[in-house]
Amino acid sequence: MNFFEHQDRARQNTQQLIGLFSLSIAVMIMAIYIATLFLFRMAPRVWWHPGIFLYVAGITIIAIAVGSLYKIACLREGGSVIAQELGGRLLLPEMADEQGQQLLNIVEEMAIASGISVPQVYLLDRETGINAFAAGFTPNDAVIGVTRGTLQHLSRDELQGVIGHEFSHILNGDMRLNLRLVGLLHGILFIYLTGELLLRLRGKEDKGLPIWAFGLALMAIGGIGLLCGRLIKAAVSRQREFLADASAVQFTRNPNGLTGVFQKLQQMDSRLISPGAEAASHMFFGNALNPSFWENMFSTHPPLAERIRRVGGLNVSNLAAMPSRNQMRSPSQQSQTMGFAGGSNATPSQIVNQVGSVTPEHFAHAQALLSQLPESLRLGAREQQSAMAIALALALDTENLQIKERQIAWLREVQPTDLVEKTLELSSEISQLDPRIRLPLVDLAVPILRQNSAKECQTLCKCVHGLVVATGSLSLWHFVLQLILWHRLQPNINPISTTTVEFTSIEQIWPDSLLILSVIARVGHSQPNASSEDIAYAFRSGVFRLPKAGEQEKPQIPLSCNFTELKKSIERLRLATPKLKQAIVDACAHTVLLDNKVTPSEADLLRAIAMTLNCPIPPFLNPQPGVSKQKQSFLKLS
Repeated sequence: MNFFEHQDRARQNTQQLIGLFSLSIAVMIMAIYIATLFLFRMAPRVWWHPGIFLYVAGITIIAIAVGSLYKIACLREGGSVIAQELGGRLLLPEMADEQGQQLLNIVEEMAIASGISVPQVYLLDRETGINAFAAGFTPNDAVIGVTRGTLQHLSRDELQGVIGHEFSHILNGDMRLNLRLVGLLHGILFIYLTGELLLRLRGKEDKGLPIWAFGLALMAIGGIGLLCGRLIKAAVSRQREFLADASAVQFTRNPNGLTGVFQKLQQMDSRLISPGAEAASHMFFGNALNPSFWENMFSTHPPLAERIRRVGGLNVSNLAAMPSRNQMRSPSQQSQTMGFAGGSNATPSQIVNQVGSVTPEHFAHAQALLSQLPESLRLGAREQQSAMAIALALALDTENLQIKERQIAWLREVQPTDLVEKTLELSSEISQLDPRIRLPLVDLAVPILRQNSAKECQTLCKCVHGLVVATGSLSLWHFVLQLILWHRLQPNINPISTTTVEFTSIEQIWPDSLLILSVIARVGHSQPNASSEDIAYAFRSGVFRLPKAGEQEKPQIPLSCNFTELKKSIERLRLATPKLKQAIVDACAHTVLLDNKVTPSEADLLRAIAMTLNCPIPPFLNPQPGVSKQKQSFLKLS
């Protein structure tokens, strides 16, 4: 099952969740109705009172809807809300101890390897048990929470296994389902809280007895609802935990790391003391609640013995004993290759299968890339002003001194002197970097940039755009930089915005698909010796990979467009179903790989498009000799 199939499965699970939630509401309505009949002495003489039933059903549904909608509104800013409710604090690099720095390094390496934005990390200082969670709506706005006990008791390999497990939840679409589950089940909890309130309002006289008893009944019914909620969470999350365990072993090629964590959990504790643990129990790596008599039925996690057995039975022993291809290469050789196992002979289907996936080759390659970063840039990406300077420096022209001076002059007019000087200082270092490190460098800076306000993030994006405008033309790199930076900062700029499916057929997005394939075909054949026939052939080859291509109107030559139109088409494609996105990524990859030559420009554009579609794609393409400095300006700025 690949990334897109996981996304479809997550959508199906959401539908099942709504069905189970509706069934729970029906059970609660009947329970409240029966309690009403008994408490007001209407039973057992007459069991059916349509008016009373409709009244009870209406009040119950409204109460649950109010509770659920309130919680859903609170969660609109994503996983950071959950982390803060659990008592977590944002782990800032300058305030992190040695254990915290190690955690940040592992998260950065795995994020770069998988092609997602580096998640913000929250530390649950008061929690001494071993546990962790991932929360968010998309891979672009994910956060990872880790308990203090996890850092204190786990080795680096074990911690890497836990983080790999959480990255599986990020990449497989589990987080969005988990957040919806928290919102929906809060409505059931609202019934319990209402009963508790009525219980406190009871009077001292006998006439207060019905209110007192009704409040107690609501608490009991709310308790039944909580048990139903646990059953729903168990039904949704248990199999996802097995999948995440297997994915973590695949990521790290080290089953012993994860097995070591499980063995420590058998001897230690994973429970949380936070009152919010009940609502978020299904999100955690281990069981966050106190064990109960009905643990096997209501637990959101499989038994540890079963998880150990399954991890130990995975067919990875040979892989674990063997160094990966990247590890067998020398550092100089590693710097010349991307981490995709298929190399230059990769096929479109291999690329599609690598979306939302991490292999040990990717992980080793991410470590090799990050090791090439000068210490000033690695540390600068974790500091507020330097992170802003990195984003601005990446927009400066590195080939034309006159254009760069024009950009700097404009920058001095709109930004403080100290930020401009910092930008110039870092620009000289960035200009010496391997071009493939530019996108990882952007992602390294994103967690700190998200500490800015929405207005400050917008200002930064506008400033980068202003530097691009000052060049007088728009290169492909400038387009990619703006696209990725804007996409990565969207959770901060517009946290209310969520990606919902609006397009379910290729007919609805056919013009947008043609536009994207037109651009990719032109980028891939922009060399002086490329002919218009080559461009047209690459374009048509990509078009025929789209579903129902034989039924649609197909131009023989690529469409004319500009970057503004391209960005609008990408935004529309974000609203397509996972299966349609899979077809689009496959068609784009086929267009890129048609000539078996992949330039860094093609790699950047393909990855930027996939990332913006929320299809995280790891670094997988081998650059071709002689094109590392190639600069594309094939479209005019509009």
